[in-house]
Amino acid sequence: MFKIKKGDTVKVIAGKDKDKEGKVLTVDQKKNKVVVEGINMITKHTKPSAGNPNGGIVQKEAPIDASNVMLVHEGKATRVGFKMEGDKKVRFAKTTGKVID
Repeated sequence: MFKIKKGDTVKVIAGKDKDKEGKVLTVDQKKNKVVVEGINMITKHTKPSAGNPNGGIVQKEAPIDASNVMLVHEGKATRVGFKMEGDKKVRFAKTTGKVID
C-alpha cells in the first residue's frame, strides 16, 4: 500500500521546488513517482497535431520521486503510518495520531 494517494495535498521536502505545496494529480506505484500540481514544471516542445494544430512550447508537470514529498495534514507536513481499525487498514498522521482517511 502506498502512503500518498491521488488528491492528497503534499509538501516538497527536497529539490528545486523545496517547501512548495500542491495537490497530487497522479501516482505511479511501480516507479515510486508522483505528479504534483504546479511542481517540477518542465518545458516541452510539441509538434502540431490534431489536438494541438499549432504545436509550440508547453509547460507541464513532470513526475517527482515519492520520497521527496510529505503529506500535509491539518496544515503541517507529517509522516504517514498504517494501523488496523477493526478489520480495516487505515492511514494515520504520525504527528497527531489522527486517522487521515
